[in-house]
Amino acid sequence: MSDGARGGRWVLHVDLDQFIAAVEVLRNPTLAGKPVIVGGRGDPAERAVVSTASYEARQYGVGSGMPLRIAARKVPDAVILPVDAPAYLAASDEVMATLREQPGAVVQVLGWDEAFMGVTTTDPEAYARRVQAAVLDRTRLHCSVGIGDTLVRAKNATDFGKPRGVFRLTAENWLEVMGDKPTAALWGVGSKVSKRLALLGVTTVRQLAVADPGALAGEFGPKMGPWYRQLGRGDGSAVVDDTPWVARGHSKETTFQVDIVDPQEIEDAARRLLDQVLDEVAGDDRPVVGLGLKVRYAPFLTKTFTKKIPTTSDRAVVVERALELVAKIEPGRPIRLLGLRAEMAMPDDAREGRTPTRSGW
Repeated sequence: MSDGARGGRWVLHVDLDQFIAAVEVLRNPTLAGKPVIVGGRGDPAERAVVSTASYEARQYGVGSGMPLRIAARKVPDAVILPVDAPAYLAASDEVMATLREQPGAVVQVLGWDEAFMGVTTTDPEAYARRVQAAVLDRTRLHCSVGIGDTLVRAKNATDFGKPRGVFRLTAENWLEVMGDKPTAALWGVGSKVSKRLALLGVTTVRQLAVADPGALAGEFGPKMGPWYRQLGRGDGSAVVDDTPWVARGHSKETTFQVDIVDPQEIEDAARRLLDQVLDEVAGDDRPVVGLGLKVRYAPFLTKTFTKKIPTTSDRAVVVERALELVAKIEPGRPIRLLGLRAEMAMPDDAREGRTPTRSGW
């Protein structure tokens, strides 16, 4: 193959366009062409964040994770809807079933709205177009497809195909297309990591691709440092793994409509969240190995605390250790959000061929 795929084997990354908003438009066609924002219970007066926004709303700067009240100010005439997770899951299931029906495809689901496909073909663009047509025919949802010779390149390629398009990224054109992009444009490099890279003088993908491995290891550790350099090159696994996804942990969080500050009220809220989390953990029948606490102080400063604990299935022990994290909350400081997470032992924590991921919020 002239473009780097071995034996005609390619990775496709299928990403549904404005998925949640698109599902809402299908349910109510009069929303088509309007700025649609989905988040919380659909009430911007409450504390909630945007889950997704239609392209029409995004033109005003609305994005996922933005406080709903701010999004409402940016687009006063927006249609704001509550999150309906069952509806989105049902639509996602139909999409994933369609992908699995494609000839010779191996499908690795990444979330409600995206998946990798491993396919063998001499014309990956034609295959991608057939996938788009099949998804549209069955679900009336549009998707974009990134084509790559690795998982990383396929994932990043999708950004150039949106909306409703197809784009190919391989070893041959990676630096030509991605080289001058900021490191934050890479899958797996967020704003915090990009800022730390900038302190090393690394601000672009091209610079990361040739960065000093020793300097990266010194900043990020012997595992993550080299991995970030690998991301800069677009290298890595080309194996699409259809092994059923297993949750690494469970988490719950709540946003208080009125800030809380009383220590007993905080502990009570933490215990309620932990009860919900541990009920889900019990359903997986795996022991807890770590805990996390997320605290958002008013007005909007977020802190996270984590700790490993001896492997245990004893609920009382987990609660005791979780309350040790709760004790780290600054006394007297108003809290607007609280979250708790329990990490579980994995049945196989080091499967080969997986792209490295990090768990947590």
